[in-house]
Amino acid sequence: MVVDDSADVVDTIAQYLGRNGFEVQSVTSGALALHRLERGGCDVVLTDLRMPDVDGLDLLESIQKIDPHLPVVIMTAFGNIESAVDAIQRGAYHYVTKPFKMATVRMLLERAGNERREREENRQLRAAFRERFQSMGLVGQSAAVTELKVLIQRVADAPSAVLIMGETGTGKETVARAIHLESDRREASFVAVNCAALPEVLLDSVLFGHIKGTFPGATSPRKGLFLEADGGTLFLDEVGDLPLALQAKFLRVLQTGEIRPVGSEEARHVNVRCIAATQRNLHALVKEGKFREDLYFRLNVLPIRVAPLRERTDDVALLASYFLGRRTAKNDAAPPTFTREAIRILEGHLWPGNVRELENLVERLVVTCTTPELDAETVRAAIAPVAPLDPIELLAASSISLEDLQEQYTEAVLRLARGSKTKAASILGIDLTTLYRRDKRRT
Repeated sequence: MVVDDSADVVDTIAQYLGRNGFEVQSVTSGALALHRLERGGCDVVLTDLRMPDVDGLDLLESIQKIDPHLPVVIMTAFGNIESAVDAIQRGAYHYVTKPFKMATVRMLLERAGNERREREENRQLRAAFRERFQSMGLVGQSAAVTELKVLIQRVADAPSAVLIMGETGTGKETVARAIHLESDRREASFVAVNCAALPEVLLDSVLFGHIKGTFPGATSPRKGLFLEADGGTLFLDEVGDLPLALQAKFLRVLQTGEIRPVGSEEARHVNVRCIAATQRNLHALVKEGKFREDLYFRLNVLPIRVAPLRERTDDVALLASYFLGRRTAKNDAAPPTFTREAIRILEGHLWPGNVRELENLVERLVVTCTTPELDAETVRAAIAPVAPLDPIELLAASSISLEDLQEQYTEAVLRLARGSKTKAASILGIDLTTLYRRDKRRT
């Protein structure tokens, strides 16, 4: 859009720009320019600074309210450069002084238009990025979640195994599924198994398969999850609970791509991307002899840490609204809303069960609450059944070893201290040299 109270100036500029591939709206007053912009936009505005009704600065101010990202180039006489500089400080894209070369104006407008288009494309990509990951259940705008989404994209097509680490309920399987859906294996199967849920003998058969007659009850052959996931992704949750004998077989799959069903002497080749997850400290398990060091290094090529919900409180309101919408959509009902005070209650909770606990809370609220608004008292009452649990009792119930607890607590304090050993030692109440000795032991 070219705006100038001189019709001759507008026509001259419009004709030149039209010959050079621009689609031009010619406007001879600031008021008319605003009227047109309110009804429909353009890519760039080139406006004179001095106009009788609505001048260039007034027009700039109004445009920023309509479209703050619309670039505005100011035309001004040489003696009004100070006003043009003032316009730039108020947000104008650039200015040109009269008389000017048409080619200079053309290049300036092209640059402004290209930058606007790039900004819009980036905005659309970011929106599509958020929508895509939200459809996978990865909801959040905190720095931790944004970094996680970027990391998922980076590792998606890598051939190496991925190790996802995080507390229970943080959404490790959701992350694994997102990696699969972002990869070139998305059309093939995603197969998940919890290594802690099955005894060793059964887990061996479930993972690698067996031939007929291998053991009592094996009346037919079983191909196993590695073959079921061939061409796709196999997710091994709680890999820290994988028995040592099966760790050796798993390592062989990672090294050679070959599996051997239980009872068979014939090896079969599989093309499987392995993603493992754990809430345990595998490094500590290696030192205890409970986890193979070579498997640990093979899995830890692409490590991903999923932050607990207490470290991403900015996402609590988004997650709560997401779970509300998803839960009520099943019943074709309008979702209730949280009051501001209710949101503050949610954000102040420590969420020991992480995202899973929040999802269960929303489920409880939807089932038990009949009002269109969820207030602080309602939310506080819904949290109450899980809130009074002593954190020490929660730790005891998790069956974590004292060595694991000490190691994980030290890691958490170091993260909160942003890597400062001096600050971490002060919080832990230990000598600074103890942390340095710990580093030496770990290396």
